Amino acid sequence: MWGCAMDESVLIAVLMGGPGSEREVSLSSGRAVLEALQAEGLKAVGVDVTDTAPALPEGTGLAFNLIHGTYGEDGELQDYLEGLAIPYTGAGPESSRLAFDKVASKERFVAAGVPAPASEILDVSGGMGRPKMALPYVVKPPREGSSVGVHIVKTEEEAAAALEDAARYGHEILVEQFVDGKELTVGIVGEEVFPIVHIVPRSGFYDMANKYPWMSGGGSTDYYCPADLDPETTKNVQDAALAAHKALGIEVYSRVDVLLDSYGHPYILESNTIPGMTASSLLPKAAAAAEPSYAFGALCRRIGDLSLALRGTDAPS
Repeated sequence: MWGCAMDESVLIAVLMGGPGSEREVSLSSGRAVLEALQAEGLKAVGVDVTDTAPALPEGTGLAFNLIHGTYGEDGELQDYLEGLAIPYTGAGPESSRLAFDKVASKERFVAAGVPAPASEILDVSGGMGRPKMALPYVVKPPREGSSVGVHIVKTEEEAAAALEDAARYGHEILVEQFVDGKELTVGIVGEEVFPIVHIVPRSGFYDMANKYPWMSGGGSTDYYCPADLDPETTKNVQDAALAAHKALGIEVYSRVDVLLDSYGHPYILESNTIPGMTASSLLPKAAAAAEPSYAFGALCRRIGDLSLALRGTDAPS
């Protein structure tokens, strides 16, 4: 039987790519983690996932899931791996489905008393309507990541194009209260809540171009970690992030996105069950600022160890 910690005897299949809209980002995360695990002296191989039934190397003892968005983050891959009795990193099928669906997770946040922006669901299956919510508001597809299809709408003239773009991803559109404030994110690994990252786009909001300028050829963002917040606000933000993580039942790790208004009130946007994992991504930035700090390879090892401790006994002997 496989042990409950990664060592040189465990074959680690680093799953990257995937069939969704975040494929290129996933490939970047996967390559970074693969290199880090190999540098740690572990037996890791890369697997470029191009369909929904990927072939894993014989004897795989851990699937390190780096597939962002559709298939990797929505519970489908988790179901597939459980059918193969192969342990995998991160959230399980149910918590993945819940966190990936912004409508379902919002309902869970409300039920658990987690602070979140007011929202409504717009069904555009019978034609494009208009939200009842007053401007400004944010429209987003409820089941996409990396700000795909997200628009801040401040005027009626902007609404039509924003809603049309969000509708490309499904007949439901999530419309949220616009919270004007600081963009923050909080990493959680095991029981540890990492220092807060303050995200400051140099223009616009934190969209795909500002998140991944190496993909778009434009956009730029500054990051500050730990965020320059007073101790009470820091604790309130971290407590809200941990409450969101627990409300969704997320296993092993996540990264929770938060808006902080001018009065110091945090609003949870979403919990990412497979956050970006390049050496310069936000979860690794937060881990490096923790006390004690985690180098990138040590963070990858920690995620793997926690995942094997949770699921390793289900692996084939």
